[in-house]
Amino acid sequence: MRASFRLGRIAGVPVGVNWSVLVIFLLIAWALSASQFPRAYPGHSAVAYVAAGLAAAVVFFLGLLAHEVAHAVVAKRNGIEVEGITLWLFGGVSELKGEARDPGAELRIAGVGPLVSLIIGLFFGAIAVLLALAGVHGLLLGSLSWLAGINVLLAIFNVLPAAPLDGGRLLRAAVWKATGDRTKASVVAARAGWILGALLIGLGLWQFLAGSGAGGLWLALIGWFLIGAAGQEERQARMGSALRGIRVAEVMTPQPQTASGEMTVADFVDHYLFAYRHSALPLTDQGRPVGLVTLDRVRGIPPERRAATTLAEVSCQADELVLADPDEQLTDLLPRLSECADGRALVVTDQQLVGIVSPSDISRAVQRGHLREQMTGSRS
Repeated sequence: MRASFRLGRIAGVPVGVNWSVLVIFLLIAWALSASQFPRAYPGHSAVAYVAAGLAAAVVFFLGLLAHEVAHAVVAKRNGIEVEGITLWLFGGVSELKGEARDPGAELRIAGVGPLVSLIIGLFFGAIAVLLALAGVHGLLLGSLSWLAGINVLLAIFNVLPAAPLDGGRLLRAAVWKATGDRTKASVVAARAGWILGALLIGLGLWQFLAGSGAGGLWLALIGWFLIGAAGQEERQARMGSALRGIRVAEVMTPQPQTASGEMTVADFVDHYLFAYRHSALPLTDQGRPVGLVTLDRVRGIPPERRAATTLAEVSCQADELVLADPDEQLTDLLPRLSECADGRALVVTDQQLVGIVSPSDISRAVQRGHLREQMTGSRS
């Protein structure tokens, strides 16, 4: 999930926000200020309800951010690089570069997020109880009570034993510890995620048909997301098993043909399109990669505009490129590669382009990996 804009850094980790956060933020603020707070605490002005709803929504997302920062900090302490944190429609995601070395590290990284959410919920709950005992009522108490409840609920939901939830990571750590097989543990957690997603879809549709309205549809949407994410995790686990131990240098296409970003699309079509056998062309400046052009991007330019459009204008820009080191494990590259819209990585040494990794390179490596596993299994 890519960030639409960056907020800065926390604990040395870049923090970004996807535009979809605005949707859920406005839904939460609207539900609180237009329905829940006026019904539970009547007699206040519309401005007071809106202010309370907005404040509660902001603090809720700060809690989500704390949840993800905790994941990132513990991951870094366990030797895993963190590329960034992104808040989006379904909460937050910490983009880890690599996997936990052992079940214990997996347990620590996964467990700290729900623990932080639980602590936040208990903190707001304790304040709400103290205020209630002191005779304070109204919107302040209502906001604190809601924040306490939503954070505790978030902690409970996240520890459900199903990928991609934190509970799925905890389940994977347990199965991994019991069997010694990381791939099997990942598949078990992913299958559990698929089952939970199906149950949520069924429950959500039943609630919608029973008249609960948008709440049921939202539950079904969460279930649909879980099924998709769980399926992707299972595919990545099986692929990671086949590719384990393979370096980027072993699968990349070395010394790919390049072009200058100043070349026009018309020149590319006339001189490169049919002579170049690959579907992606890196753009370089003195050997340093500055962009990537694919045939799909070129096709999107109307013929009448190609002579006046440069490759730099239609390319994947430098800050969007997925860069890899030749000695990097291919399994560490895969998560970044799947998030790239163009599906390719440029391999660099000392900032100089030395190769490119494409989906076809990955497919060939997977086939060789499966063949290697079969041969190893037959010999044993």
